[in-house]
Amino acid sequence: MKKKLLGLLIFLVIMASVLAGCGTKDDTDAEENKDTTENTAATESKLIVGTEAGFAPYEYMKGNDVVGIDMDIAKAIADSMGKELEIKNMEFDGALLAVQNGTIDFVAAGVSVDEKRQKVMDFSIDYVNSTEVVVVNKENPMVASVEDLAGKIVGVQQGNIADFYVEENIETKEIKRYTKFAQAAEDLKNGKIDCIVMDQFPAEDMVAANPELIILDSTLFEDKYAIAVKKGNTELLDQINTVIQQLKDDGKIEEFTTNHTKK
Repeated sequence: MKKKLLGLLIFLVIMASVLAGCGTKDDTDAEENKDTTENTAATESKLIVGTEAGFAPYEYMKGNDVVGIDMDIAKAIADSMGKELEIKNMEFDGALLAVQNGTIDFVAAGVSVDEKRQKVMDFSIDYVNSTEVVVVNKENPMVASVEDLAGKIVGVQQGNIADFYVEENIETKEIKRYTKFAQAAEDLKNGKIDCIVMDQFPAEDMVAANPELIILDSTLFEDKYAIAVKKGNTELLDQINTVIQQLKDDGKIEEFTTNHTKK
């Protein structure tokens, strides 16, 4: 009789353990599902833009914040979608790679459209015309005019449209590629390069901060900027295009430009 009672007791203990284990697993699964739901909701509530905050007035640092024309446009896009804008400050090439991989939603960083890029990402309608100019050392200009770049050491931002233009159209001595224009400016002042090819607005900002530099008269070439999204993301692209067109119609992009180019 004692053996039967002991066996029954052992059986009840084992069953209690099994049931307790099942209950724990269910609770764990519920918590995991809860976490997954919350993470998904958090992701869906944000719109992530990639940029390179060294290209004023389009994107630059103001204290700890990334601001600029492109960031105003990005904020308008996020607001129209009822989402919080999250800004990822990274190298220009890294931003373009990130949008192709889908780790960010779009790139707003003074991005030019060309055939090579169109093969791997999609672009919005253009929102600004850019003018590419040549910056030289004021006291010792090694380049006399925009037609005088052959045989010179030319600085550009890596992956920028100026990089492609100079490589394809000018027989330079060397192209020096930078991730930050600040370093290019220092090298130009120190005679390590002969000139920099870049957008007019950032060039004006650079020269204002570095009186040793000047912008040559006349334009090297003209270009347009657009926003880049992952290839095939037509839903987001349509929403971006709607906002950009409205901003253009309302004169808001000109307003953004004025706000960020006032000296």
